[in-house]
Amino acid sequence: MTRFFPTRPRRCALLALCACSGFAGAKDVPLPQPLKASHVPAITREALDKARPVIAPHAMVVSAQHYATMAGVEILKQGGNAIDAAVAVGYAEAVVHPCCGNIGGGGFMTIHRKDGENLFLNFREKAPAKATPGMFLDALGEVVPNRSTDSYLGVGVPGTVTGLNTALAKYGKLPLKQVIAPAIKLARDGYVLQQGDVNILNDSVEDFARHPNVAAIFLNHGKPFVAGERLIQKDLAHTLEQIAAGGSDAFYKGAIARAVVAASDANGGILALRDFADYTVQWEAPIQCTYRDHTIVSAPPPSSGGTTLCEIAQIIQPYPFAKWGYGSVESVHYFAEAERRAFADRNTYLGDPAFVKNPIAELLSSAHAEKLRATIAPDKATPSSQITGHLGASEGDHTTHYSVVDSHGNAVAVTYTINFLFGIRQIAGDTGFFLNDEMDDFTSKPGVANAAGLVQGKVNQVEPGKRPLSSMTPTIVLRDGKPLLLTGSPGDATIISTTLQSIINVVDYGMNVQQAVNAPRMHQQWYPDEVWIEDGMLTPLARRQLEAMGYTFTMVHAMGADEAILIDPKTGRREGANDRRRPAGLAAGY
Repeated sequence: MTRFFPTRPRRCALLALCACSGFAGAKDVPLPQPLKASHVPAITREALDKARPVIAPHAMVVSAQHYATMAGVEILKQGGNAIDAAVAVGYAEAVVHPCCGNIGGGGFMTIHRKDGENLFLNFREKAPAKATPGMFLDALGEVVPNRSTDSYLGVGVPGTVTGLNTALAKYGKLPLKQVIAPAIKLARDGYVLQQGDVNILNDSVEDFARHPNVAAIFLNHGKPFVAGERLIQKDLAHTLEQIAAGGSDAFYKGAIARAVVAASDANGGILALRDFADYTVQWEAPIQCTYRDHTIVSAPPPSSGGTTLCEIAQIIQPYPFAKWGYGSVESVHYFAEAERRAFADRNTYLGDPAFVKNPIAELLSSAHAEKLRATIAPDKATPSSQITGHLGASEGDHTTHYSVVDSHGNAVAVTYTINFLFGIRQIAGDTGFFLNDEMDDFTSKPGVANAAGLVQGKVNQVEPGKRPLSSMTPTIVLRDGKPLLLTGSPGDATIISTTLQSIINVVDYGMNVQQAVNAPRMHQQWYPDEVWIEDGMLTPLARRQLEAMGYTFTMVHAMGADEAILIDPKTGRREGANDRRRPAGLAAGY
């Protein structure tokens, strides 16, 4: 079997990938996915072999939507830094990527500053003050289907607006009115839809039609939009103009908050004006760990992402992945077993640090990694039932990630979400933005699966003011103290797998950054006791050998959407990669 080796030039690595992976056409029944199979670009050997990043000498922006990327590039060219551009992209995605980009949700931002400082901003949503552990149960104590995803009870207090504005005020160079201007223009004047945009919109046509104020915007005279038509969002433009003029107070203490609370009251929700007025963001110390002489800087709780990613990395660090090769039996086996153990820890111990004591130092210690590593058999899968822990929370697949690097050495990785596709698929009055269903990320009832199919434990139960556990993992990899790779993804608990595999693909297998994000992926999250794989991850022979070791595989059409940047340590050039799984996305720089 042909394998990747560390001495192989990064630019030539993919030929080996195609040879070893085989691109098997397995016939398994796929898991439910956010996009129809026909919406995901197929992988071909020729396309993968030719995959090359976009290269720019000074700065780079990569996001899941091309207009949002160009908004960031525009701000950089106007003299803004990476923080300015990241805020511009965040507001622009709220317009042009409404399924996932948002001002009605929340997220995380990981920053590396040119002076070497690493920072993390937590603007995750919070549960309203009236929230209770049993709010999604009926009189008999049973979970009410869809209450946490399809109603105003599912809405957490949004954090994006104050999150973006806080980062801008502290570390940006440009005023909010200038940075938000591209988003306002895109909303007011509209933008021309590409097929990738239409694919996402048209997955929710029936949901849009149920609400007249939504249908008036996201249906074209009652019919689905088609590529080439223009989507105009006057209401959202007005909301953004209010934020531009009044800052965060316009969103949290003015007409916008009143409109959301009024809609919540009218539809059985529990949001209150005080929830908006009391909302705060937090600066935290990021999670940091080492992997093969690189420093990984990532998301701390209430994200589980950085801790779980680093725990997996610590477990696999002694194994010779480069020698074994991408898609080999050995690399898949040991990666899956490390994930199985790390996810068991994730689901047992991690939660909002304001409510839960997170044993980060213990989880990331070399002694703990060694202890877990010793339980991995070299020739068989460990049944998940033999791994101790409690099943935990997940993250909706309709998140989005973007990455920005400027010419000064500042780097910003942002992942934010409204949870499932278009959140609760409702808009409050004429505010113009979709509201999240982030409350589903809490435990509705210990032992009962949430909408993403994962069972959750009491550590993540609903409590007033609490932030739900997340898997979002905006990550910056440093080499000799300088940014090498920015990476992150949407995709439920698979966010962690996608993010770490992009790092392994670059560091161990020598892929260029476009190959690293295009390559087929795998994921094991403890329960269900199966490994999810994309087509092309395994050769038929490797799959048979792994199945003989006790593995069960489930094919998925697409896993995640990594928007990554690599900074060449020799030349300093910026290499951007938009994931092939998001055809409307773009890497661009100057």
